[in-house]
Amino acid sequence: MDVTAIIDPLNDAQRLAVTADSGAMLVLAGAGSGKTRVLVHRMAWQIVAGRHAPHSLLAVTFTNKAAREMRSRIETLLDMSAHSLWIGTFHGLAHRLLRRHTTEARLPDSFQVMDSADQLRVIKRILVSLGYDEAKWPAKQIQWHINAQKDEGIRARHTADVGDVYQRTMLQIYLAYEQLCDRSGLVDFAELLLRAHELLRDNPGVLAHYRQRFQHVHVDEFQDTNSIQYAWLRLLTQDANNLFVVGDDDQSIYGWRGAKIENIYRFQKDNPGHQVIKLEQNYRSTGNILAAANKIIANNSGRMGKELWTESGTGEPILLYVAFNEQDEAYFVVERIRAWVNDGGMRSDVAILYRSNAQSRQFEERLMQAGMPYRVYGGLRFFDRAEIKTALAYLRLMANRHDDASFERVINTPTRGIGAKSLDDIRNLARGQTTSLWSAAILLLQSGQLSARAANALNGFLLLIKKLGDDTADSTLHEKVKTVIESSGLKDFYKKDKDKAEEKVENLEELVNAARHFETANLPDDEDNFTELDRFLSHAALESGDMQAEEFEDCVQLMTLHSAKGLEFKLVFLVGLEEGLFPSQQSVDDIARLEEERRLCYVGITRAMRQLYITYSESRQLYGRESYPRPSRFLREIPADTIQEVRQRAQVQRPVAHINVAAKPAVLTEGHSFKAGEKVKHEKFGIGTILQTEGEGAKERVQIKFPEGPKWLMLAFAKLEKV
Repeated sequence: MDVTAIIDPLNDAQRLAVTADSGAMLVLAGAGSGKTRVLVHRMAWQIVAGRHAPHSLLAVTFTNKAAREMRSRIETLLDMSAHSLWIGTFHGLAHRLLRRHTTEARLPDSFQVMDSADQLRVIKRILVSLGYDEAKWPAKQIQWHINAQKDEGIRARHTADVGDVYQRTMLQIYLAYEQLCDRSGLVDFAELLLRAHELLRDNPGVLAHYRQRFQHVHVDEFQDTNSIQYAWLRLLTQDANNLFVVGDDDQSIYGWRGAKIENIYRFQKDNPGHQVIKLEQNYRSTGNILAAANKIIANNSGRMGKELWTESGTGEPILLYVAFNEQDEAYFVVERIRAWVNDGGMRSDVAILYRSNAQSRQFEERLMQAGMPYRVYGGLRFFDRAEIKTALAYLRLMANRHDDASFERVINTPTRGIGAKSLDDIRNLARGQTTSLWSAAILLLQSGQLSARAANALNGFLLLIKKLGDDTADSTLHEKVKTVIESSGLKDFYKKDKDKAEEKVENLEELVNAARHFETANLPDDEDNFTELDRFLSHAALESGDMQAEEFEDCVQLMTLHSAKGLEFKLVFLVGLEEGLFPSQQSVDDIARLEEERRLCYVGITRAMRQLYITYSESRQLYGRESYPRPSRFLREIPADTIQEVRQRAQVQRPVAHINVAAKPAVLTEGHSFKAGEKVKHEKFGIGTILQTEGEGAKERVQIKFPEGPKWLMLAFAKLEKV
């Protein structure tokens, strides 16, 4: 292949980046501007033009999928094997280095890499050996602390004892963890990076070898690098001026997990002779979508600055829907997806993007009711999440003491000092007596075989379950759920969890909302022997098992905005744009966090290729609370001529003035005799507002918000009058 075949498909800016002379270079690549194409063509051009041999090129990215794609595209472009190129993730390449230099890295030849679960088990063993109570010193919190220290290049020996009890304890555990890993030849993921950095730093001969070998180093998603990754790259390239990085300061959204947006600015300071090339032509989205993204991100300070543009035309306006509540929001989104599919669109070209995982429940429920397959991308469906399954297990055990699976799940969550031996004794007795674990636990207590400490712990658990049942006997369903979450200690337990603690607590609070909604939506049936709790637990089990699509099935994609980075969809619904939700409540008083939220909004908008819907709700039940939020500040930052409001046919007062959008409503027509937003009068419940409608003809029913709360009514029997 000749050089022209490599550079001819490129635009001017891409060609400039690909063919630039060797030297430090920052390619500032906007969303959808072809950054992977530039990296691949850059390496291919260097090989074909005779600038560098394949074995002298190194390319680093963040995911195995991205590394495989990069290698595949180079092989296709050059029609040759890319085996001699070093292409991989930071962790993968660090592992490769350590395997080659175990002696210099002070590792045994047979060292083993631990995954996150293995690492957690090791930390729990250390807590036991040091005599620490895991209830007071959660293993996940310690895991987070150790990994964060390593990401900053900090060993236990580098940390001074400042007299603080917390820091002193963490230091002691970190030191014991390091010693155990060294003795056992164990390496965790964070250790791979730190140890690889130390290998190069402390062995001049090894460093010189790789500096000489890698004549050009390429880095993808540079804005996502952390401190130790940047230090590793600096060691390899410090004197050679041969670092080629592609990144986008406007898409730096992982500060919460250690990514340093500052590394883009450090790169410029550390490489005085560097070049900066901006890729601003977008090949993904329409002009209206890009205009909105450009205008929003311009409100962030300290940007390097770029303006995305496209040759594909203005496209459809962004459509804004103001929902009455979260159920109306989900109903609207699913109906628009249904229309898309009916017009010949693929479900897999549709994404619903949200800020918080807890928001997925309403959309999952509505998609299930519509018989529409979906997949929760990069996460679990609501009722499959561990914290939700644990809370439901408490409820199941309250409803049925002989539910062994639920007994096993909750007996030591939160940790309450019931050890593995006591559990084995219960299991053995249950098998021997052919009885349930609950009954076996009672028999074991009566036998007097347990130590006083174990007996107290087990008895406390049994009394807790009984008390939860007694205390909630006359409670409504959502009150039962709320009491279990709080009185069982689950809420406090997950608050201490450093691994997505806030998200897990929010999910638990959303379970209360699910129960409250079930109270109003669950129509009476003929099965009087089933309690409302029984029906809710059955509902949760059925929702957990169905409608999650197979890997290659045509299905709607649900995901958080963080999970959406790097993806694109023809039709995107960006939902829940409300103050306190997006941007999050934690960010509104913190400039740095607010700017990261705005970058997250920019990422969400630029996932859309052809059509973007944005929604917010006038009222929302979320995290166990009802609120009446203001529209997100990000809506006010969208140019008025790019957005159009979608309204129901009934004229309902909406806070349009707050968001300064063009008043050109697109009317939706729906075949129901009542419309959302209409006022109606009921003989018993008084005057209320229609929230949503379902079904047709004799089966049509409506949800109405009355002064005493929302209710579902069958129109055939309700005798409603329009007000």
